[in-house]
Amino acid sequence: LPRECGQSLQAHEVINLLARTTAHAQHHYLPIDFDTLQVQAVCTGGLLGHRQITDAWLLATAIRHKAKLVTFDAGLGSLLAKPAERSAHVHLLKQTNDLH
Repeated sequence: LPRECGQSLQAHEVINLLARTTAHAQHHYLPIDFDTLQVQAVCTGGLLGHRQITDAWLLATAIRHKAKLVTFDAGLGSLLAKPAERSAHVHLLKQTNDLH
């Protein structure tokens, strides 16, 4: 997060930010109620390495629950083969202004 937001945060600051975010009235957790085969099926662009596994699970969770995955990671879109899929399922944050 520091690289993306242009500021350095201490671990306790990150924990406090996460606690405030998850305490919001509109926050809810999405269940991970599917298996690895379903994750692979969602990734129409393919999984190319072990570092994409967490991203693939997050993306599959969002898609299965008709949500968009919001990320700073521009590379995450490569998990989806078509631009229309990326547009429908991923929102790429480009700067801290997008958080407001």
